[in-house]
Amino acid sequence: MRRRAAALIVLAALCALLASTAMAAPAKVVVGSKNFTEAVVLGEIAAGAGRRAGVDVEHRRQLGGTRILWRALQQGSIDAYAEYTGTLATELLQLPDADDAALRRTLAQRGLAMSAPLGFDNTYAFGMRRQRAQALGIARVSDLAAHPSLKLGLSNEFVSRADGWPGVRAAYRLPQTPTGLDHDLAYRALDSGAIDITDLYSTDAEIPAHDLLVLQDDRHYFPRYAAVFLYRNDLAQRAPQFVQALQDLGGRIDAATMQRLNADAELHKRAESAIAAQWLGIAAPAQDSRLARLLQRTREHLALVGLSLGLALLVALPLGIVAAYRPRLGQVLLSLTGVLQTLPSLAVFVFMIPLFGIGAKPAIAALFLYSLLPIVRNTHAGLTNIARELRETAAAIGLPPGTRLWRIELPLALRTILAGIKTAAVINVGTATLGALIGAGGYGQPILTGIRLDDIGLILEGAVPAAVLALLVQALFEGLERWLTPRGLRLAARR
Repeated sequence: MRRRAAALIVLAALCALLASTAMAAPAKVVVGSKNFTEAVVLGEIAAGAGRRAGVDVEHRRQLGGTRILWRALQQGSIDAYAEYTGTLATELLQLPDADDAALRRTLAQRGLAMSAPLGFDNTYAFGMRRQRAQALGIARVSDLAAHPSLKLGLSNEFVSRADGWPGVRAAYRLPQTPTGLDHDLAYRALDSGAIDITDLYSTDAEIPAHDLLVLQDDRHYFPRYAAVFLYRNDLAQRAPQFVQALQDLGGRIDAATMQRLNADAELHKRAESAIAAQWLGIAAPAQDSRLARLLQRTREHLALVGLSLGLALLVALPLGIVAAYRPRLGQVLLSLTGVLQTLPSLAVFVFMIPLFGIGAKPAIAALFLYSLLPIVRNTHAGLTNIARELRETAAAIGLPPGTRLWRIELPLALRTILAGIKTAAVINVGTATLGALIGAGGYGQPILTGIRLDDIGLILEGAVPAAVLALLVQALFEGLERWLTPRGLRLAARR
């Protein structure tokens, strides 16, 4: 009996050990990128330029939106990322009229610096299918005010940012109410007729590919969005060659070049690392085979699931026991863990960034919180549902409370407890795919890339292994349940 109960603690330790072996050591310089193609390409260019200068560089791709990258840079989770001066001035620093010199001074006060402009502007714009725009006589943003029934589908970040939809709507007095969606899905929505208008980046490769008409910003609302790299000031001491490599990129990428590089990734499905290497004139890094990528993503995913589940076992099992034997406190514990379970998954992942930065740590923390309720609830239910006669018999023969718990009650509740652990593990396998949004890797990484590039193969490269792993985890716990549950209890359950 003692062996079976102690196996739960061993399981927690094994989860933590498995996860710790899968965690990767940090690189010397970490470059981040936002979750759209141009940002990823620029991130690869920065990483390639740094490696060419002899610096050990890691590129963490598709970490999310502007605010996530900005916070990660300030916290030191990343060392550099590509940004745009209009976004920096209006959205991040709230200095809409600042020139580059003023931006540099303000950044220096925060321990940050800005590279020389790369040579192109990537301003926001609105786009429509050319045929539809011509039929309605629309050529300027101000023309939209006369067509309130037009369906706007705008990127989620643009809908809420200061230099996005709220300001445009006020400046042009537009009556439409937009729908938020992922930027990379907007072009498909335009083609299908689901929306009439979306926000564009002026260097998007899809503009000519989909024959879109870019509406004239006739009231000159949007500021200048010169592409630059933001980086931490301490890089000048830690990796001066990398800082010089970033500065050397200044003025070398014009708008036509950037649009061509974007097209290579979006339309021709070339790897961003190969695109960057060709532009830099260096050897392209070797591309991992599908099997190698699968093994790497599996290690990362197991790290997220294993460590979060192991930590949850160490915390949730004692909480469940306390909840069973202290009813009033138990209701509070069950309510608190229940509230955690109702929070939107993506929001919880993002909430962890200020505490743990970017990468696996915030993802593990979020998954840990999501694991608590099933384990606490099932531990509580398993212990409170033990027949009163059995409890009274154990007490009557003089067994002390600790012995009753370990030798009698936990073994009787084991099936229910294991069911809760199994539920938490399976949920974590699926939820861990969101970790890719904050740089944690795992099976979510190819899913995100596949969505961005409209590549079903890449989406399946992450989705299928995640589903298979969930089934394997479920089968593992069912086998563990049969092994740990006493034979007499198994026979009784079949009656």
